[in-house]
Amino acid sequence: MLVPVLVPVLGLGLRVGLKVGLGLGLGFGLGCVAGCGTERAVGPPSPVTSARPRVTVAPCVLKVADPRAGRAARTRLLRDLDRYLAGRPGRVVFGAHDLVTGVRLGRGAHDGGIITASGAKVDILARLLLLRRTGLRAGERELASRMIRESDNAAADTLWWRVGAGGGMSDFYRRAAMRETTPGPSRFWGGTTTSPADRIRLLTVLVRGGAGMSAGDRRLVLDLMSRVRPEQAWGVSAAARPGDRVAVKNGWTPRPFVRNTWAVTSYGRITGPGRDLLLSVQTDQQAGEGQGIQTIEGLARLIGTRLDGLAPVRSRPCAARPTA
Repeated sequence: MLVPVLVPVLGLGLRVGLKVGLGLGLGFGLGCVAGCGTERAVGPPSPVTSARPRVTVAPCVLKVADPRAGRAARTRLLRDLDRYLAGRPGRVVFGAHDLVTGVRLGRGAHDGGIITASGAKVDILARLLLLRRTGLRAGERELASRMIRESDNAAADTLWWRVGAGGGMSDFYRRAAMRETTPGPSRFWGGTTTSPADRIRLLTVLVRGGAGMSAGDRRLVLDLMSRVRPEQAWGVSAAARPGDRVAVKNGWTPRPFVRNTWAVTSYGRITGPGRDLLLSVQTDQQAGEGQGIQTIEGLARLIGTRLDGLAPVRSRPCAARPTA
């Protein structure tokens, strides 16, 4: 059987038709020699032109701080906060510090005369962790969880004595440089008085370290504060934006010897994109717990929604590079 095959002839750029005889060994018969037939010579391939993608260079833009706009925004916010507080009953003091932007804000932030009530439970746990360098003893982790997450007073009573009551707490406050905090007398841990600035100081220790606390101990405290029972997650948490994370501890107690009023306090950490806000609000001489909560949350919302405006940035084009 004869099979037609096309093979190239070197140097000619032509194709030649051969008829190869099967079974004939190496005896190939040329059916046509170079130059015969109707096949046309094929020249060199034409160059292929590829379309180059168009490159778009984005303009160079710098983000720079705008101090003048920041000062104006601060003035407006403080004015509105003062107007809000002027319409609220009792005494209200607060302090705020954003660890990302460095912005600080406050009114009466160094007033240490308001009791923190259950807010002191975080202090008790911090002191206990410093004493238990090798870990909490049997049952103490459960007591700590109940004390912070559920604000259990019986658990706080037990741990108050284990940390040395007021004397032990005074030692912790010295280590943490909380100079405006005084432990409650005798068994009354809820009578601890403090200032918003010292609550911010305590939160800063928990976030960044200090007072001899290990990273693991600090994470434990903040984790418990981030998992308080839903009915106790009120207060400064109102400063959070959608998606922000909150770690909070609140305090509330009637003051029968102060015209039957209430002291209501809240402090915590609110974190999210571009924000690590430490916020403390303390009130007393409130007609009731609900009134104090309402005051704290209204203040926290004002701060939470407008704090970013205190560290504004503006855009400007990059300086042109000198040509060679």
